[in-house]
Amino acid sequence: MEMLIITGLSGSGKSRAINALEDMGFFCVDNLPTKLISKFAEIKKASKGSLNKIAIVTDVRGGWMFSSIFLELKKLEEFGVNYKILFFDANDETLKKRFNETRRKHPLIGSDGCFNIEKAIEKERKALEAIKDKADYIIDTSILTNSQLKEHICKLFLKERNKILIVEVLSFGFKYGDISRADLVFDVRCLPNPYYVEELKFKSGKEKEVREYIMSFSETVELLKKLEDLFKFLLPLYVKEGKSQLTVAFGCTGGAHRSVMFAEYFYKEFLKFGYEVSVNHRDLYKNF
Repeated sequence: MEMLIITGLSGSGKSRAINALEDMGFFCVDNLPTKLISKFAEIKKASKGSLNKIAIVTDVRGGWMFSSIFLELKKLEEFGVNYKILFFDANDETLKKRFNETRRKHPLIGSDGCFNIEKAIEKERKALEAIKDKADYIIDTSILTNSQLKEHICKLFLKERNKILIVEVLSFGFKYGDISRADLVFDVRCLPNPYYVEELKFKSGKEKEVREYIMSFSETVELLKKLEDLFKFLLPLYVKEGKSQLTVAFGCTGGAHRSVMFAEYFYKEFLKFGYEVSVNHRDLYKNF
């Protein structure tokens, strides 16, 4: 039996994940009280049925019972259940926006002095810290569309695919905040900024003119070469250690020119290396 334990922040995309997993042949249970996880596995094991791929969503909606999550995981290990933990996250602004758009109430509002969405999210993050640390997979859905999320889940859990490192490449602007979820962050503000060239100011790092300007400097060419060598050395080590997903981020001032060019460049390079790769630009359209 394979069991996938899905948890994470309210509003971070767990229900959308369930839909994708069902399409992949998982038997899915949403909002299962945490204390019933081991009982569910025990019943399933005794039944000897054909449901061998199970995905269970459990989170703070279960109230006080969620605190028993580690005891339940220990019981699964005693039963010989092969389980993995998938944790969903998103930044606070994205979560608040989603709750506002759906007009749903956060499950912790009204409990222990939580009377607004900010306090509820803060309390939930604290409650989930320990299980996030134990997670095998973490997906931040802050800038993922529904189709991108489904594609990411398929890459992680489709049995037909080869076991390979999945690399997410991001660009961002430091003036809009750091990107805490990245495994590797590279600051390319050391390079000349196209923003100060009038005809390039409102173009992006995806466009030929901007790329040619950035690449016209010997420092850029040398930095790209050194980073290529670094990635050729590092990424196989991550694969060897069993890491399944890696997030590489490039940051510049506004997240529209240099970081975008570097993200697009290494998106193509990582594909050449043979990895599963996606690219996202967090702050690109905040500049135009």
